[in-house]
Amino acid sequence: MIGTRVALVVSSEVRHSVARARGLYLRALGLVFVLAFASLLPQVSALLGPEGLSPAAELLGYVRQVLPSPERYLRLPTLLWWFGAGEGALHGVGWVGLGCGVLLVANVAPRWALVGAWACYLSLTTVGGVFLSFQWDVLLLEAALVSLPLTPGHLWPPRVSLAPLPGAILLPRLLLFRLMLMSGVVKLASGDPTWRDFTALQYHYWTQPLPNPLAWFIHLLPAGLQRASTAATFVIELVFPFLLLGPRRVRLFSAAMLAALQLVILATGNYGFFNFLSLVLCLSALDDGVLVRWRLGGPLSAAPEPPRRHPRWRAAALVLFAVAYAFLGFSLDLQRLLSRPLPGALGTLLDDLAGFRSINTYGLFAVMTTQRHEILIEGSADGQTWKEYLLPYRPGRVDEAPPIVAPHQPRLDWQLWFAALSTCQRNPWLLRLQELLLRGGSDVRRLFAEDPFPDAPPRFVRTRLFDYHFTDWDTWRATGAWWTREELGPYCPLLTLENGQLRAVP
Repeated sequence: MIGTRVALVVSSEVRHSVARARGLYLRALGLVFVLAFASLLPQVSALLGPEGLSPAAELLGYVRQVLPSPERYLRLPTLLWWFGAGEGALHGVGWVGLGCGVLLVANVAPRWALVGAWACYLSLTTVGGVFLSFQWDVLLLEAALVSLPLTPGHLWPPRVSLAPLPGAILLPRLLLFRLMLMSGVVKLASGDPTWRDFTALQYHYWTQPLPNPLAWFIHLLPAGLQRASTAATFVIELVFPFLLLGPRRVRLFSAAMLAALQLVILATGNYGFFNFLSLVLCLSALDDGVLVRWRLGGPLSAAPEPPRRHPRWRAAALVLFAVAYAFLGFSLDLQRLLSRPLPGALGTLLDDLAGFRSINTYGLFAVMTTQRHEILIEGSADGQTWKEYLLPYRPGRVDEAPPIVAPHQPRLDWQLWFAALSTCQRNPWLLRLQELLLRGGSDVRRLFAEDPFPDAPPRFVRTRLFDYHFTDWDTWRATGAWWTREELGPYCPLLTLENGQLRAVP
């Protein structure tokens, strides 16, 4: 009887503890930082280097001329102000950030490792322009911010560690709540007809930036099932975030459903590390009781908590931080829904904090794309015979299957998808890309699957716009083609170099 009573007490204490859940969550967050830096490092020279598409040095030089010393650091907070923005500095910041992610996974100096990974990733996103302005880039920075109060301050993995501050785990849960809820709210607030009539997923699988092979098969599902899937998406995004605030079993069920949605998105698309990061945030809803049941936390005696407690000032600081974060986060959400800056001191404060990209608002696919346009880049030595610059992951040849690339994010492939939604004039980086191809720039050529001009650069470069669509089942079985495409016309003018300057050919 006594043993049973003790077991019940231990079980109750474990269910209310998050010491082991904290360790799992922080290690998983460190792994996402490792994935993010490992994906970016091979691309950083071609994207942000001196001979890249959006040179960081040029941006910092311009800002240094137009903004005074204190303000420039607030608007563009980056370590590159002190280390320069050459290839060595860009790679150095990336490798230090990756190392900090490894330390966080290993539970070595976790608090300092988290701060270091945040600072390094912020330093690159600040100068990354359109290539590092995706929602998951800022979501990673915000996840690091809200996880800081949860992170222990030891240097080496201790045999016994202090339990986390009570309530600290609620901050990443709040971020998960805001992320998922706003993803549903913006779809309704946009007024997009495909979300309103539940047809959005009939377009999503083939119009998303980088589909994978499973997306091709899913797009063939009956329209009724696609509508039901759209309705289920709304239920998960609009209802289940509130269940995170409920009792333990309700919270765990809500986290499981939110994670299931992320797994479906991960299985049918390539969104870099976004789905992995969202799954990590779902881990914040767990407790030690779940981990012990899954045998992920080790035996109960492996990490007993010491009797000492946190100083009161730390608890007070956590409360102030949580209140400020919640207020600013929901203010940004309101600002997005109103589609205008908030007035007064609050709007000024939000504007001042925007440069740090660590309190943000979210909401993917507020408006569903219903067409898929692709920009094909071609070069020619004589203006008559043209060879295509094929990218490794975006649709090109119609008989090539969509690839599986996540958690890697090929950022040029992604940005070309966005460019096809607008005009050549609104994408100056694309003109620079064509200029670098005409000059034979070695960095940008590495971003392509193959270089059609390995010996000498072309004399002319052109871009053509195509409309792409997944094939149907019969066409795929008969021809092996995954795509159909139809040319729509030129995207940018035909370009060449005259006296070293980029010129349009009449």
